[in-house]
Amino acid sequence: MFGNIYTEDHDLFRDSVREFVKREIAPRAEDFREQRYIDREVWLAAGRQGLLGLEVPESYGGSAAGDFRYNAVLVQELSAVAAAYSSSFGIHVDVVAPYLVELGTEELKQRVLPKFCTGEIVTAIGMTEAGGGSDLAALKTSAVRDGAGPGADWILNGSKTFITNGYNCDLVIVAAQTDPSKRSRGITLFAVEAGMPGFERGRKLDKVGQPESDTAEMFFDNVRVPAENLIGEVGRGFRAMMERLPQERVGSAISNIAHAAAVLQETLEYAKERKAFGQSIGSFQHNKFLLAELVTKVEMTQSWVDQAVLAHAKGELSAVDAAKVKWWSAQVQNEVLDHCVQIHGGYGYMREYRVAQAWMDARVTKIWAGSNEIMKEIIGRDLGL
Repeated sequence: MFGNIYTEDHDLFRDSVREFVKREIAPRAEDFREQRYIDREVWLAAGRQGLLGLEVPESYGGSAAGDFRYNAVLVQELSAVAAAYSSSFGIHVDVVAPYLVELGTEELKQRVLPKFCTGEIVTAIGMTEAGGGSDLAALKTSAVRDGAGPGADWILNGSKTFITNGYNCDLVIVAAQTDPSKRSRGITLFAVEAGMPGFERGRKLDKVGQPESDTAEMFFDNVRVPAENLIGEVGRGFRAMMERLPQERVGSAISNIAHAAAVLQETLEYAKERKAFGQSIGSFQHNKFLLAELVTKVEMTQSWVDQAVLAHAKGELSAVDAAKVKWWSAQVQNEVLDHCVQIHGGYGYMREYRVAQAWMDARVTKIWAGSNEIMKEIIGRDLGL
């Protein structure tokens, strides 16, 4: 109705992603939920199929798609299976890649990016701390230069929590305070690698939903980080994060509405087949009107998300518009899935049913990538309030 933002090339890529999902994820989806992480073999398979290097130049082993719509296709197809897959792969492909490619040192890029693209290196980003939450400027993790000159190492101390891919990642970009007197203007980013002495993972966190994506605490005890692992300039980490958060937020929006749409379609089929009082439950006026409302809301939101994707692909998506589409899509997703559970009745409350899993998986989307309340704060400031 509102036009398709994707071309034939995007559709071919979509077919490739669907084949990957069918071959590598679907047969073992329940295993991944139970073990609470995605096997490394799946990451390596994604690398072989060219799914991980969309943001990486060809000179480092990537495909340099140069079109965010390919990222959107990847997230959509992974979300249709379960939200956790778009979370884990999205952090790697959409969130971490721009930091490494745009701000990493040449030494780091040459050493890390080829394996990033093959899946031999899985990445995470460490912003959130137990006492800080959405207040990124209040970081307690610190880094102090050990010696003089730009070539000196850094000594990192502190901790992070709620880190997606945190338990099994090989590299995490860590935000640390290098000049506490400057608060946000004193934050610097570092690439911390598995095996560095003093870098330890905490427990694998037991979440309400999205168990497939491993989430963990991280601890840094006098971790020596070499100068070549600096991401961007000293003291400009907060600005780097603010500049790249819109991509993370539009990625969340893509996942949110794709996830809701897939489960809503399944609920619609269930409502047609499930009988009560001698007729399908979908034929009852309340359910009929409710499903009509939900389908309309999802389709309208999808249209808006598509326009945000197109704007971002053109470099025109503002931080405020990214905040709008992030919070709204999360709100719609949660409303839709709550109704889907209700339509399924008692079965909707059983963990073995996909609708129950989806309902649990969705709740976090109103919290992460900036809580919905923070998104409204951003929008409110833009209104001059």
